[in-house]
Parts: sequence; structure tokens; C-alpha cells
Amino acid sequence: MAKCSKCGEKAVTFIRYNGNHLCQDHLEEYVERRVKTEIRHQINLDGIGHIAVALSGGKDSSVTLRILADILAPRSDIDLSAITIDEGIKGYRQKTLKKAKTLTKSIGITHHIVSFKDEFEITMDAIAADVGDKTACTFCGVLRRKCLNKTAKGIGANVIATGLNLDDTAQSIMMNFTRADVERMARLGPHSKVQPGLIPRIQPLRSIPEKEAYLYAMLRNVPFSDETCPYANDAIRNQYRDMIDRMEARTPGTRHSILASYDAILPLLRDHFLASSLNSCSCGEPTPKKKCMACELLENIREQDDQKKS
Repeated sequence: MAKCSKCGEKAVTFIRYNGNHLCQDHLEEYVERRVKTEIRHQINLDGIGHIAVALSGGKDSSVTLRILADILAPRSDIDLSAITIDEGIKGYRQKTLKKAKTLTKSIGITHHIVSFKDEFEITMDAIAADVGDKTACTFCGVLRRKCLNKTAKGIGANVIATGLNLDDTAQSIMMNFTRADVERMARLGPHSKVQPGLIPRIQPLRSIPEKEAYLYAMLRNVPFSDETCPYANDAIRNQYRDMIDRMEARTPGTRHSILASYDAILPLLRDHFLASSLNSCSCGEPTPKKKCMACELLENIREQDDQKKS
């Protein structure tokens, strides 16, 4: 039986990229310490006022909310709330939403639930039925980001905390790099500058591998849903997930190296690709063009529906 490298108690996990066995207490402390470090690097909590957590009900966003609630508990100068987007995915979102409600109720924070149906008069299931040459994730991601930003502004939040973990971050970096979308790389969160009309985002789990976030949630009894979105199989991101997982298996620490390399060149990227001037879409949301991407996609959907009816 493996013993904890820190105290000699029974180990619950082995961290391959640093060679340590950790018991439950030291695993929790290990995760929480890095989250606190990330928060200090990403944001100044003094005067921040209100933080909204993008809560899907999955393990990562639930762990993000749980740890943030613990960190901010002694502070009366910061409000913490949660925003859940109900895309309208039958058999999936109902289960994750239930877990999200359980968690916010146990912590005692305000939980805002916003649906595609109310915002756009269409559900993700209806969109996914006819996405053409795009994937369902393309539509979902754009519309979900719009709902998050709009809701965060409406409740007076000054920052949005997402549950993106180390695996997610490494995948995003590689996706943009291999597609030569260097400008998009410069805009990846966490955001250090505030753009008019856009609520900046932080990523407390940015240096936490997915498996560690999962184990942390299990050990701390954080309520979360382990359901997989039925449309996730078509996501291009899966190719990069598989590639990085194989690299990590052969060379532990690969994900951290990808992130460290990105952080090293990020100041140069941001100096070269300056923030775009933003206009106001007819819907009220900021956009570098005349119309925001969400409105463009919705317009395309309605045009397709009209063509079918005619």
C-alpha cells in the first residue's frame, strides 16, 4: 500500500508529473494551494465586489465554486453568485442543473438560471437537428458565452470565474496554435484587461489537471453531475484531448509545459495583437463587427427554417 510522501498516511493518488503520493488531506491542500496562487496571479480581490461563477453542474465548475466559497467566506466585501445556462439539451441539462441547485443551496448563494429558450426562443436540441457543416458545439459555445456575459452584467458582477482546468487550457492552446489562430491565443483567459461591455474571466483551476479536480470533488463530497453532453462526441476538441493525453502518458508534465510555454510568450502576443475596438450589436452586446457572432448564427438558423417552410 502506497503511503503519502508528505506524512506517511495511506495515499489516495499518485501525482505522476512530480512523483508524489498524496493522502486525502495533502491532496486537498495541494489543489487548494494552487487555486489560491492562480487567483492571486489573475485578479486583485480588493475592490472586486462581485464574482459570478459559471456553474454547469459538472465537476470542474462545482469545484471552482466550492473552493471560491471557502476562500471568500471570511470576506464581507465580496459577493459570490452562480450562473447556470440551460441550453435545452433533453436528458442532460436537467441532471446537471439539479446538482448545481444542490450545491448553491448548500453554500447559500444566489443561483441565476438562464435558458436558451427564454433568451433566443430556441433550444440547443432544435439547433443541433440542423447545424449544416458546423458542429453543435460551435453554436452552443457562442450562445452560452453571450448568455453568461449578459447575465453577469445584469447582476452587477465584475468578473466571471469559469471551471476550465489544465487539460482544457492545454487543449485550447494547441487548437489555436495548430490552426494558426495566434490572435485568438492572445485573447484566451484569464483576462487582465477590461473591454467595454465584456466581463473579464478568471480560471482558478487553470493549473489543476482534470483527474485531480475529479478526485478533489469526490473526496470533499462536492455534488456534481458526471453526465456527458450528447453532442460532445462531434467536438473538434476531442482530437486535441486524445493527442495531449497520449503525450502526457508518455511524458508526464506535458500539459504543464504547454501552459508554461504559452505564459512565456503571452506578453508578446498581447503587445502584438492589441484589443479590437468594439461596436454595439443591435442586441446590445459588444462585437468587433456590426453584428455579434451569436446574432449571426441565430439569423442563419432562422433563414434555414424559412427556406424549409417555403
